[in-house]
Amino acid sequence: MNNPILELSKKEWAIWIGSLLVVAVSNIAFSDFDLLTFLATLIGVTSLIFAAKGNVWAQILMIVFSILYGIISWRFRYWGEMITYLGMTMPMAIWSTITWLKNPSEKNKSVVAIQKLNKKHIAGLCFSSVVVTAGFYFVLQALDTPNLILSMISISTSFLAASLTMLRSSYYALGYASNDVVLIILWILASMENPIYIPVVVNFLIFFFNDMYGFFSWKKRESLQ
Repeated sequence: MNNPILELSKKEWAIWIGSLLVVAVSNIAFSDFDLLTFLATLIGVTSLIFAAKGNVWAQILMIVFSILYGIISWRFRYWGEMITYLGMTMPMAIWSTITWLKNPSEKNKSVVAIQKLNKKHIAGLCFSSVVVTAGFYFVLQALDTPNLILSMISISTSFLAASLTMLRSSYYALGYASNDVVLIILWILASMENPIYIPVVVNFLIFFFNDMYGFFSWKKRESLQ
């Protein structure tokens, strides 16, 4: 549980600070500044940088982000997002925290060891994602969730991303990047009804680029491992 900020490289410092500046400008410069969205984004961006390092603090921050994002989604009646992050992403982030702490890398105890997926993992992921997505469909349909199909895709990608994180797979970041694309579309649609959510679109664009950096970072570390 070392201080993850002290372990950032110059490139990671540049990505982190640059990301924070972009989301700060997009949130503060907007006429309808929303403090909750701003705080959630700062925590989310920081979590992604730490996740790229494989540091367990990323999962702890993800727990906080899930709570804040759940509240933001509730305000716009994106029930799928609210239920996904509070009922799935947050519990799985808690589980991932425990898993990452129990499986440190041999060369650097402050980061998690990467695990290669086997056929059993892949089969389990496919089966469970179908079950989870199907189960959520009826719940969200009953709640009259806006943009239901996109919300279902978001749930599926979120579940895969959280599961891959728990399994310590490099492909967790691709799962989250896919989810970012869906969320960008969802919040663009929300922004068309209420411009206050335009900064959320910018936030998830930044998340996408950070998740892609995380994928390449983990693949590089995986080859060294």
